[in-house]
Amino acid sequence: MNFSDMLKNKKKNREEEPSPGNTAQNEAEQELKQDNGTENPVSDNQNPDENTGEPAAAKPSEEEKLRADLSEANDKYLRLYAEFDNFKRRTTKERIDLLQTAGKDVLQSLLPVLDDFERALKSMESASDVAAVKEGINLVHSKLKNILVQKGLKEMESIGSAFDADLHEAITNIPAPSDEMKGKVIDEVEKGYFLNDKVIRFAKVVVGN
Repeated sequence: MNFSDMLKNKKKNREEEPSPGNTAQNEAEQELKQDNGTENPVSDNQNPDENTGEPAAAKPSEEEKLRADLSEANDKYLRLYAEFDNFKRRTTKERIDLLQTAGKDVLQSLLPVLDDFERALKSMESASDVAAVKEGINLVHSKLKNILVQKGLKEMESIGSAFDADLHEAITNIPAPSDEMKGKVIDEVEKGYFLNDKVIRFAKVVVGN
């Protein structure tokens, strides 16, 4: 090998050897490729689930919570309103039924008395004994009074008692027969009645002065 061939081979070897600059550039390119090949980091709002590795669902915002609370409160209000409306209708119906049948028990009790009066009227058409008719009427009257007493009716005893505006209705005043009877009931025009200790009719009386 001559001297010129040696120079050519030496020049060729120098061209094939990597220079320090080329080596650094190659390393930087490789690092960049590795960085580009890695996966993108997961955002804070989508942290991977520990079990599945998938991004976790985002937490509801404050506005969404308020909307959910409002919807729940509105649903409770609608149910409460419906229950109250049903209660109102039911109580109204029960009150109407009570008013329509309030006197049913009393009327049923008075039906036998009505039957007795009808029989008494028939017997009076052909009766010749007044005493027997009178006795029959007294029996019917007594039966009626007993039934009413059982239902809570009570007669008001007014004659001889002091005049009371809460119980009596004065028809007129007359001179008292004695000083003791002044301001007291002397006579009773129409009897008063209590129903379970409550006045249902005032007694119409004559008061002494």
